[in-house]
Amino acid sequence: MIEDDKEMAELIGEFLARHNISVKNYENPELGLSALNILPYDLLILDLSLPNIDGLEVCRLVREKYDIPIIISSARSDIADKTACFYMGADDYLPKPYESQELLLRIHSVLRRYNKQPTQQEEPQGMFTLDEKRHEISKSGELIYFTNAEFEIMAYFIKKKGFLISREEILTNVESISYESSLKSIDVMIGRLRAKIEENPKQPKHIISIRGLGYKLVNE
Repeated sequence: MIEDDKEMAELIGEFLARHNISVKNYENPELGLSALNILPYDLLILDLSLPNIDGLEVCRLVREKYDIPIIISSARSDIADKTACFYMGADDYLPKPYESQELLLRIHSVLRRYNKQPTQQEEPQGMFTLDEKRHEISKSGELIYFTNAEFEIMAYFIKKKGFLISREEILTNVESISYESSLKSIDVMIGRLRAKIEENPKQPKHIISIRGLGYKLVNE
């Protein structure tokens, strides 16, 4: 953990220790960065308002060198800060103040995602590439920002590798969309995806409609 509020760091450390999670806190971000060169940590809890180096810069520096999950713990709640954190590679953002139990739940959630074994990693994906660990989708190497539901639908398209996908299949397999949602709501979501990935959403070249059947992704 890199947190300059010593009292808060001690409280978090004591709570997590009761749940078999050992925490080492660094009040100085330079020391925290140096420690990552020496010791194998499983996860980083990172404050943003730090002395000498802003937490956003720390996040960027960590992500450049280490494949370690990062949870931002900060009183800064501006959407610009949150957006910047995820852009820099953070995995989660927990606004202060928060309940210690919520931090514990988020730690377990992030670690579960990181500890999943990859399936046939590094297989070529095409123009659109999916990085599930970082919750990112890129088009020709450029990140595209989606809402959670948009991300899950687009990720499903990429995984299906050009196969036809019905609206019913999307309702069944995308967790962020309630199965009670109408088929029309799927069409609305597809329209939003096209607005973000197509050069001309009215003449889509990537998400193609198959009349009466559904959609497929042309990933090339």
